Formats: sequence, C-alpha cells, structure tokens
Amino acid sequence: MSDLGQGRARATMKEVADLAGASLKTVSRVVNGEGNVNPELANKVMDAVTTLGYRPNLQAGFLRRSGGKTQTIGLLLENISNPFSAALHRAIEDVSTPRGVIVFAGSLDEDVERERALTDAFISRRVDGLIIVPAGNDQSYLASEQAAGTPIVFLDRPPYLMEADTVVATNEEGGFDATLHLIRHGHRRIAYVGDYESIYTGAQRLAGYRRALRQEGIAVDESIILQGFHSPHQAHASLIHMMRGENRPTAIFASQNLVTLGTIRALRELNLQHQIALVGFDDIPEADLLDPALTLVTQDVATMGERAAQLLFERLDGRLEPFKHLVIPTTLTPRGSGEIAPIED
Repeated sequence: MSDLGQGRARATMKEVADLAGASLKTVSRVVNGEGNVNPELANKVMDAVTTLGYRPNLQAGFLRRSGGKTQTIGLLLENISNPFSAALHRAIEDVSTPRGVIVFAGSLDEDVERERALTDAFISRRVDGLIIVPAGNDQSYLASEQAAGTPIVFLDRPPYLMEADTVVATNEEGGFDATLHLIRHGHRRIAYVGDYESIYTGAQRLAGYRRALRQEGIAVDESIILQGFHSPHQAHASLIHMMRGENRPTAIFASQNLVTLGTIRALRELNLQHQIALVGFDDIPEADLLDPALTLVTQDVATMGERAAQLLFERLDGRLEPFKHLVIPTTLTPRGSGEIAPIED
C-alpha cells in the first residue's frame, strides 16, 4: 500500500493571475461569473484555471478565521432514502458530532456524472475530507485532490484507478454463505435476484453464489439469474414472471434489501412464501415479524460507518501511514424463510 499522497498544494488565485497576466481582482471576477471583463483576458484566465487545476475557494473568509478548517466533511451515498445508506449516515454522524464536525450528504443514484458533480461541489466548498460510496469505475479524477491534502475514504466499495483508505464488507463470502445455507437445506435449483452486476457489491455477491454452486457440484442455470434491479417494483415484476414459468426454482437468494422486498411481495402475491425458501442480503426492519420470519445475511453497517469516519479523522489528525483496507464480516441469521425445505414432486 502507498503512503498518503503529499504532492504540491492546491493552485492559488495568485498563480492563476500570474499565468494569465491578469490582476487578482480580474481573476476573482472571472471565476465568480461577474461581468465587465475583457473577453480575451477572461479566456486567458479560464485557460490558466484549467492548466493549474484551480478550484475557487467559496469559504475563504471563514477559512482564514478557522486555521484552514471548515469543520465539515462530505458524504456521498448511493441513496440516502435507502435504510442501508441512512444507517451509514447516522454512524458517521455519531463519530463526527463529538468533534464538532458537520456532515454534508448527497445521493449518487448510481450516476457517474453525479458522483463527479457532487465531489466537485463539496471540494469547492472546502470540506475537510470526503467519504464516498463510489458509483463509477474510475476515481482517478480525485488523485490530485488527495495529493493536495484532502483525505478521502471509500466506503462499501473500493475505488478504481487510485489508492485510498477503504472499508468494505465480506460481500462474496456473504453471497457464498447465503447460497450454501439454501443448499444445506436441500435446494439445488436456487435463483439469484440482484442489483446491477456492474456494481462492486452486486458482482461480489453473485460471485459468492456461483462459488457455492460450483463447490457443491450444482450446475449454474443462467435462466434463473435475474439482475439489474434497483427497486422493489422491478424485482417484483420479474419474479412473478419467473415463478409462473415452468421448472421454477425452489429457493431464492435476493442480494440487496430493495430486491428482497420485491421478492417478498412476489412470493406473497403468488401465495408461495411458505413453499419457496428465501435468503436476503442487507438488514430489513422487522424482518423477524414477517411470516415466515426472514433469513438474512447482514452487514455491520454501524461498524462500517464508524470505521470509515475514524479513518478520515485519523488522516485529518495527521496520520501518514499506508492506506488501510478494512473488511467487516457479514452475518447470516436464520429465522425461518431460508430453512424451508424443497417440496417433493
């Protein structure tokens, strides 16, 4: 693992002014979108901004008064309305609040462009650090900011094309445990229902599912691997179609909480909730109150959020050790739905 980057400091407005051959006042007017600047000179300023990678400081006055710290961090989550994201947010706040640090959060919705736009917005407002659940497969655009001294921690998914502190769960092992649990209860025709395979967590959980089948000598049937769902409605509609078809599965591994909800609704609509075994991934409130109670593989979300925040604050406090990659174990909790035996024909 590499040490935390310690490259040159961020470009200053004076450096932009020197490169463009303009005054500080002119540079300020251009970067703040004010008028009354000669177009040719304005173009020179913008060329200098691009060349130097300059970011306007929106909180300069406050920074001068607070020793360069804004006492804020940026948190980029997949979807704040998802209980998993909400739990991460709360865990990070619980570490940040005693330090007097405010957490600004935004949802990425698996949108690569939104990831870049929100990170840029937070950085422009001079947050002291970033915690990111990345949506894209290239975070190298953040390397210069990291080198300039902004600590960045990646949560739930690792970064691509850069190194940084990271906290993830045992996603592949969790998928393996869920599938093996169903196999141990007599199932050989097990459907997989999941999120986008392009997402790190989805790919890892699917890999665990495939590994369990291979280990037990069960052929993978691609026709009962359903992916690309990001809402209960999408999963519900596809499950209804599959369960009404011929040679339907006797068990289902649903690899994400919203997908699990859609699966539950489909099974109940078809009155199959006591006949088809189900193991879900991620916690669902009141899972023990369902009928049957829901067997789940869960992540320790509180620990994941807490450790991510701790890593960030360690960097802010001056830690320069190599980047850390923390892996938090998942837990399988049998409650009833995953222990339903296959019905003999």
